[in-house]
Amino acid sequence: MTDAAPTVPFSDPALLAELLDQEERLVLPHLTYEDAGRLGAILAELAESRGLPVVVRVEVDTSAGPHTVFQRAMPGTSPNNDWWLGRKAAVVRHYGHSSFAVGTRYRVEGGTFETRAELDPEQYAAHGGCFPLRVGGQLVGVVGISGLPQQDDHALVVEGLAAFLGSAR
Repeated sequence: MTDAAPTVPFSDPALLAELLDQEERLVLPHLTYEDAGRLGAILAELAESRGLPVVVRVEVDTSAGPHTVFQRAMPGTSPNNDWWLGRKAAVVRHYGHSSFAVGTRYRVEGGTFETRAELDPEQYAAHGGCFPLRVGGQLVGVVGISGLPQQDDHALVVEGLAAFLGSAR
């Protein structure tokens, strides 16, 4: 038996560096409503082909605010997943980073988002699954998944975004 303190899940600085690197690499050349629909369709196809109980959402920022351009709910989901997506997307918009990176940063720094962010937990959730869509360094939208453990929600978004960017070239 050791005296080592238990490791807090998702508190590794290397994980945070990887999450931030993903944000630097997965940048869009442009984002139209057609692009958002295609990105959403790629993610929905990945989820459907694997039988994953998730909701996929793509929002485009407009002068009137965020506009949900694509949303698809797979069997096994509920309106609760929509609520989670809204809370995770709010974190992306507030911090400018993926919801998983924000929660991980708080844990790396020795705290939690819930105890240190001073934001309403009914409106904000720093759990993996929402990712910033950027063009030329500007946040132009959010893509999100809800329904799996946070690391899996995040990984599916990254996989789909990478596939979208590969098909856009």
